[in-house]
Amino acid sequence: MKIINFGSLNVDYVYRVDRFLLPGETRPAKNRSIYAGGKGLNQSIAIARAGAQVFHAGMTGIDGALLLDALKESNVNTEHMMALDGAGGHTIIQVDDSGQNTILLFGGTNRALTKEYIDGVLHHFSKEDVVLLQNEVNLVEYTIEKAFDLGIRVAFNAAPIDDGVIRYPLEKVSWLIVNEIEGGELAGKSEPDEVLHTLAEKYPKTAILLTLGADGCRYLSGGEELLVPACSVSKIVDTTAAGDTFTGYFLHSITQGAPVKKALEIASAASALAIQKNGAASSIPWANEVECEIKNML
Repeated sequence: MKIINFGSLNVDYVYRVDRFLLPGETRPAKNRSIYAGGKGLNQSIAIARAGAQVFHAGMTGIDGALLLDALKESNVNTEHMMALDGAGGHTIIQVDDSGQNTILLFGGTNRALTKEYIDGVLHHFSKEDVVLLQNEVNLVEYTIEKAFDLGIRVAFNAAPIDDGVIRYPLEKVSWLIVNEIEGGELAGKSEPDEVLHTLAEKYPKTAILLTLGADGCRYLSGGEELLVPACSVSKIVDTTAAGDTFTGYFLHSITQGAPVKKALEIASAASALAIQKNGAASSIPWANEVECEIKNML
């Protein structure tokens, strides 16, 4: 079983600030760091560091060397990737003293996928495999439809949320992964319980995974409903890749046959480790670190 991730790749320019800027305001940054990032890249690295075989599909731009190196260093297969001459995806990220962040995203070559490219990549995979998607690349709707027609299961992290996601064929997705904001937009509700059950009613064949930050995560699929609390941490440093780490570790565990509750617990532990480090991909823990974290929790 293989995982193929049609995912975004961004160069992240991270600025540490004492607080987020207000409209019209100019303030000095404490420092700037440059990291490999993008929800797609982060999730591929999380899956690989968890121990699964993952193939990344996507487009890099003229600044893609940093991104390719980051993927290869974490044992992500890059044979299906392509390089273009245009500007690659990048972000401007503010991280405040509490570890929270704001992210300005430029899509660049992440928006350059073609139907022919997607068809060509999917040709190498089978019904035993899984397609992973986020909403930072183009042709998400087409990829969901194509994978479904081929009998390949799809995991979709509906982030960042926009008006187009509601039109995607989410009933054809095996796992829908959303945070409280994304789930609220899709469900038209605000309370987590309402969000979870509304999405389950709208997409009865889709497993709904709702992440709630410090309040843990909730899962609903068929008759199985679970609530797993978040792991406690001594200090939050940077939450940038927390959700991507969670998604990657959950998908690895669940596709390896772990019970859902166990998969959620592993993903929570991995995410807790990630938020205690700076950066995006650089903060994602390896499987042995997560195993130690879980042992320490017992």
